[in-house]
Amino acid sequence: MGFIGEIALILISALLAATISVRIGLPAVIGELLAGVILGPGVLNLVTNSQLLSAGSELGVILLMFIAGVESDLTLLKKYIKPSLLVASIGVIFPMIAFYGYGLYMNQGFERAIFWGVIFSATSVSISVEVLREFKKLNTKEGATVLGAAVADDIMAVLLLSIFISSFGVSKEEPLPLWLSTLLQVLFFVGIYVFTKWIIPFLMDLAQRQPVSHSVAISSMFLCLIMAFLADIVGLSSVVGAFFAGVAVAQTKYKDSVASSISSVGYTFFIPIFFISIGLEMKFDGFLNNIGFIIIMTVLAILTKLIGCGLGAKFSGMNFSSSLMIGSGMVSRGEMALIIAQLGLSAKLIAENVYSEIIVVIVLTTIVAPFMLKFSIARIDDGKDEVKNDN
Repeated sequence: MGFIGEIALILISALLAATISVRIGLPAVIGELLAGVILGPGVLNLVTNSQLLSAGSELGVILLMFIAGVESDLTLLKKYIKPSLLVASIGVIFPMIAFYGYGLYMNQGFERAIFWGVIFSATSVSISVEVLREFKKLNTKEGATVLGAAVADDIMAVLLLSIFISSFGVSKEEPLPLWLSTLLQVLFFVGIYVFTKWIIPFLMDLAQRQPVSHSVAISSMFLCLIMAFLADIVGLSSVVGAFFAGVAVAQTKYKDSVASSISSVGYTFFIPIFFISIGLEMKFDGFLNNIGFIIIMTVLAILTKLIGCGLGAKFSGMNFSSSLMIGSGMVSRGEMALIIAQLGLSAKLIAENVYSEIIVVIVLTTIVAPFMLKFSIARIDDGKDEVKNDN
């Protein structure tokens, strides 16, 4: 099937699957993820993850996180920064220990066993963001904690990745020294503060004065992409840059118009491609032969984040329902874990005979996470623990 035909099929499949999902009371993203599984090599093999499709998917997750940033409450994010850091820290420690232990049990050796922990320490918040947005929970104490923890988690995962690839990996490219990559990342966040405070408001006002239609939306898209690019350059995930670009734009008077314009572009084209592409990674070759390994890894992946991040929220003073929601929101691994796994394979830190199974586990956690998050949100909406959200 030609690329244009594949895109047409992806868009209509995403729409139909999301509609069915919502009508039966599930988040729309679950339908889109499952549509990707059905369309991909795992079932019908109508669509493959080509280079063009991967590019569209990357733009989709960047736009999704930019929109999340625009719609986020900066005051709330600041207020819950300490719980976010605690959630992220414990949520990284638990999978590192559990997967290292299981890796040793499976005779993977020290380097490969500990790299399993690096893979599953990463959280991909993009799936959770979509569920939180759909259920209007993005600007709550739980939503702010999940967003903040996911950014901190991403930074920790990148640092761990840098350490282990430079220490144990076999790579064609010479990695940057750890001190230099850390310095670049610190400078990146300093630059974000400067841009948010002085430069972005000036650029948006300048764009508004131009005699060109949609000049503000175009300028905000430029800011989104350039900050995603810079984040990637310094070794962070591009979604971190996109998210903070959105937060910066949200501090200007153009917040509502930008959110409307970028949402139209993202949700009609790029974001459905992203969700479908996650499902395309699912393959069932040799699935039954390794079902026990896949089940154990999936259960470990779910429990280590659910319990670890949930405990972090509990230790920060939140009640059980809020802790459950935050832990559920951190379960999804998604694109971040897929990227780390691919890098680990090329650096010889993942054995080739378990790579496919690890990809299946990553996709399974990504599909399961929205179910868990919906359940935990329903618990809060039912008024259990007398939860009071801050708005």
